[in-house]
Parts: sequence; C-alpha cells; structure tokens
Amino acid sequence: MYSFIICAILLVAGYFVYGAVVARIFGADANRPTPVQTRYDGVDYVPLPWWKIFFIQLLNIAGLGPIFGAIMGAVYGTSAFLWIVFGCIFGGAVHDYCAGMLSIRHGGESLPETVGRYMGKPFKQGIRVFSVLLMLQVGAVFIAGPADLLAGFTPDFMTSAFWVGVIFIYYLLATLLPIDKLIGRIYPVFGAALLFMAAGVFISLLYYHPPVPELTQGVGNMRPDAGQYPIFPLLFISIACGAISGFHATQSPLMARCIKNEKLGRRIFFGAMIAEGLMALTWAAAAASFFGSAGGLQQFLAAHGNNAAPVVDAIVNTWMGRVGGLLAILGVVIAPITSGDTALRSARLIIADITGVGQRSIKNRLYITLPIFLVVFLLLQINFDVIWRYFAWSNQTLAACTLWAITVYFVRQKRFYGITLIPAVFMTLVCSTYLLIAPEGFALQHTAAYIGGAIFTVAMLLIFILWMRRRTTF
Repeated sequence: MYSFIICAILLVAGYFVYGAVVARIFGADANRPTPVQTRYDGVDYVPLPWWKIFFIQLLNIAGLGPIFGAIMGAVYGTSAFLWIVFGCIFGGAVHDYCAGMLSIRHGGESLPETVGRYMGKPFKQGIRVFSVLLMLQVGAVFIAGPADLLAGFTPDFMTSAFWVGVIFIYYLLATLLPIDKLIGRIYPVFGAALLFMAAGVFISLLYYHPPVPELTQGVGNMRPDAGQYPIFPLLFISIACGAISGFHATQSPLMARCIKNEKLGRRIFFGAMIAEGLMALTWAAAAASFFGSAGGLQQFLAAHGNNAAPVVDAIVNTWMGRVGGLLAILGVVIAPITSGDTALRSARLIIADITGVGQRSIKNRLYITLPIFLVVFLLLQINFDVIWRYFAWSNQTLAACTLWAITVYFVRQKRFYGITLIPAVFMTLVCSTYLLIAPEGFALQHTAAYIGGAIFTVAMLLIFILWMRRRTTF
C-alpha cells in the first residue's frame, strides 16, 4: 500500500513541479490572443469556463484505457505503477500539454496540420490518414465496449445491438451540434460520475487495505507466462491512456478552440493527464490486489476470456455495494462513450481542415459526418479484440510522431527540447519493437525484435541529429 500512496503523491507533485517547468519552457503567454478570440464561429470555436474545458478534456481522453488498460497491465506487477507514474509525468502530460498549446498557437488547427507544419508535407499527408483511421477505430471500439457493458446490466430486450443504436444516435448529435449545446452541458455531470467512480475505488483501497504489490518486492515480470509476454514492450502498449497516448493529441485541439487564456493550458492539458494517471494507478492497484496477487488477477482474466469488464464488476460490487457499484459501472460506461463522441467530432474537424470545407453550415457538417459514421458501422462488424490490438499500436505510434514534431518545434524556437526528445526516442523504441514482436505484427523472436527496434530507433535519432547539424551549418 505504501508504494501505491507514494506513486499517487508523485503524480500530484508532478503537476505542480514538472508541469510548471514545462509551461515555462513552452512560454505560455497570458497576453496572446487565443483562437476562440480570433476565430469564433459558434460551433467549434466557443469560449467555455476553464473548469468545463478541464472536464471535457478529461472525459475526451479517459476512455477504456485508464481502466481496462491499467487492469490488463497490472498482471505485470509493480512495473505497471512505475510506468503509469513516470510515463504520465514525463511523457503523457508533456505530450498532451505541448500538443494543445501548439494548436492554440496555430489557430486551433488539428494535429495533422500542426505536425505537418514542422515535419514537412509528406509527413503531414501520412499523419492525416493515420489520424483519421485512428479516430474511426476509437469510435468503433468505444461503441462496442460500452454497448456490451450496458447490455450486461439492463433488461434482456436491451441487447448490445440496441445499445449500439442508442450510442450511434448520441454520437451523431455530439459530432454535429455546437460544442456548448450538448457536450458542454452534460460533460460536467458525466465528469462527476467518473470522478466518483475513481474516488470510490481509491477510498476502498485505503479502507480495505488489500495486499497491493510493493516496489520492495521488485519490478520484475510477475506474470506466470513472463517468457511469452515480456514487460518490454508489451506493458508500454497495454497501459497507454494512463501513461501516454497519441489519441490525446487529437483531442487537445478541440479544447484549444475554447480556451480564453494560454496560462490555463497547464490546468487543462497537463492537469487532465495527471488526473487520468491517478485513475489508471488506482485501477492497477485495485486489480493487482483484489484477487490476492498479479497471478490471481491473471487467472481471473483467463477464466473470463481476458475481458477486463468482469474485473471492474467484481471490484466495485464487492467494495462499494450495489448502489456504489452501479454508479461506478456507469462511470466505466461514460468514460469510453465520452471519448468516442469527441473522436468522431475530431475526425470531422480533421477532414474539414484537409478539405477546407467550412463548418458553420449544418449541411457541410453532414457531408463529412455521414461517411464517417458509415465507416464506423462497417468497422463494428470486425471482432472487437482485433480492432483493439491495432488501435493500441496505432495509438502509441501517433504519440511518438507527435513528440518528434514538438521536439522540432522546440529546436526551431531555441527552447530546451530534451523534455520531448527523450520520450520521443523511448516511444519510438517501444512502437518499433512491438510491431516486430507482436502476433499482429511480424511475430519475430524476442532477440531479433529487440535488435530491429533498436536499429530503427537509432536511425531515427541519427536523422534528427543530422537535421540539427544542417540547421546550425546553414
């Protein structure tokens, strides 16, 4: 339990200490006009109070990842705690903050446009396609997952197909309507439910004092099948949204269009990521301790088809009672739904930026939205696990690309770029190794995958160094 408490304290301290350092390096300026002041349109560029923006940002980024991902990552043991803490502070929070602030600096533009601005046109075209595909994957997995959960505790006639239809209708409205008409009004309520869920599990950990793994036990792989599932790189793909996630960078521009003061960026972007890290840490600790050990958790998962939903159900109903459990499950449902809706809204805005189609007119919004929903419907016909595996790798790859783009920005601005270069190199190594080692990738032997990932990462770093030298030479 001591390790869990120390990790939680470190996350909070990371916001106040390292968050202030990152904001100073970036150079947030309270006197600089923000996009909502220069491009107000009443649809996407709408001024909102910072606390509302914080809740929207938190719900945008807190999908199934900090809950299900943290649970699946907890089978590795205390190494999951370390990845959540240090990945969140030095990777995810920096990634989210800088991506959001760069969008503010460039008129609230979508991630592909910002990345292309610093990485070149060919890279921009690739990220455009990659980002839209990722948003469509998110929309699909965050319809299927919540629909299955809702069907599990509603009357029999309310099947998964029924809930898919309900969520589809909600997503359509959330994608089309001005951001302050639906999302801006219901997200504070949803945010309260999500925070209640996390707080309830956190307090239950302190009250019941289950055997949470301690860092003094070591940080080695606690899986019985450790040889088949190595910590590196699998842990760093399993736990994404609680540590670092490229999906977040696609959501930050939505809020960059509503912020009235650059100084609020740390509260919103950095703060929401730290809050998500606390959620992930809480669920990892709860899952690793509720079943007695990481091995007990793995056995329970194996008995339930490696589905994290029964884990959530068992924990909240035992620790929080029927009413508390129902509210907690509601929070688990709300989290992915409120990421899926803004993912599709983000897809609309990315495509609008690509095509140059203005979004004031509902007709123009429909032209872009309807094809998006058709593709999502087709994706729903694919097995959930298949979509989720490709989403996990795509998500972390986008994070690596975003970090490289931010690093280039810092170099051009003559600011300290180490804060993004180090996580960019690390995430490049994670993603390239995973692609080589994973069954859905090249399925190479571990040693070959590690060597291949290292070679690719070193090559990327050398390209960056050569680019740096050319800049100083010319």
